[in-house]
Amino acid sequence: MNLLIKSATVIDPNSSFHQKVVDILVEDGYITLIAPKVNAKAEVIDGTGMFVSPGFFDLNCNIGELGLETKEDLQSGTKAAAAGGFTGVALMPNTQPPVHSKAEVEYLLNRAKNNLVDVYPLGAISHKRDGKDMAEMYDMFLSGAKAFTDGNRPVQDAGLMERSLLYTKGFGALIMSYPEDTAIAGKAKVHEGEMSTLLGMKGIPSLAEELMIARDLYLAEYTESKIHFSTISTTRSVELIREAKKKGLKVTCDVAAHHLLLTDEALAGFDSQYKVKPPLRTQSDVDALIAGLKDGTIDAIVSQHTPHEIEFKDVEFEVAEFGIIALQTAFSTALKAGLDLNLIIQKMAVKPREILNVEASIIIEGKKANLALLDPNAEWQYTKQNNQSKSQNSPFICQNLKGKVVLVCNNNHLFKS
Repeated sequence: MNLLIKSATVIDPNSSFHQKVVDILVEDGYITLIAPKVNAKAEVIDGTGMFVSPGFFDLNCNIGELGLETKEDLQSGTKAAAAGGFTGVALMPNTQPPVHSKAEVEYLLNRAKNNLVDVYPLGAISHKRDGKDMAEMYDMFLSGAKAFTDGNRPVQDAGLMERSLLYTKGFGALIMSYPEDTAIAGKAKVHEGEMSTLLGMKGIPSLAEELMIARDLYLAEYTESKIHFSTISTTRSVELIREAKKKGLKVTCDVAAHHLLLTDEALAGFDSQYKVKPPLRTQSDVDALIAGLKDGTIDAIVSQHTPHEIEFKDVEFEVAEFGIIALQTAFSTALKAGLDLNLIIQKMAVKPREILNVEASIIIEGKKANLALLDPNAEWQYTKQNNQSKSQNSPFICQNLKGKVVLVCNNNHLFKS
């Protein structure tokens, strides 16, 4: 594959070409020349007015394989990822069976070989994700698991979380915490507030998230371990993590793109496509999350891509499953939330790789071409026809969006929209 991108602006803080308008020549999957003007025999892409960044990396992606392939398999999931500008995804262990031993890790890595999108299975913290006994984390680490999480099941047992932090500290792995105290959250489906009262539905208090963050910060401080919080969503959560960072704790966190744009007011029509977990919060929470991104408290933006078959979403709100598909819309969502393009690339391409200890994708000569060409001003319509996922559970389908991924290149493979 020979490709020449003409007159595009590089946005990569790790590159000496950052903020420069250049031509980029890619030959056999490697960047061979970057210069103001390049002439070569290659497929030419006019990048005037567009931006080249490292490919995005998602720290929170659900793909049904193993066992739930009717929701999403690796082939459809990585196509959706590529269409959204992602060249790397960390897979949550929310499968059947869960990723709780080296067999599942090795299966997924073998299945994902020679793909445009690099796949990183995350191992479960507990056996079967049941929150009781530790899973075979060291074996999974040796087989390629970079971090450990029970996915969308919070670890309720403080002793298990403490032991997991101590254990993984010994071999340099990362524990990722989904913060929710289920005793407080209960079986509620929406954020506790004015909207839940208006809808006549029991709400999930912000306290359910914040209490678990406070607990795990204490445990991380006690064990002198690093910890990552997945999909934080409240004002106080941002404040707790900001305070912990000032104290010098080794803590990172991420936020789902939809939590930067949508509020619980979207639930007024009982549309289950807006049913996510953590639930959509208030505008003041959205403002705090955006402020946390800008001041460095929040390290990454994730898609929290969660596919479901129609029979799990096109039902009454109360019984519908949580989650939306979001790989193809995360970039547009972040732009619509008012974030600067440089900040988006920092939070979606650069920082996630640092958190997971994955080699940085740098736009320099001699490096493997792992990049995305972005047009933040282009408008496009997200439809059932151009949706690459097996599932259709997105509130953005049939909407006009701004911010287009023009092409993605990685592992000598090319995706063009």
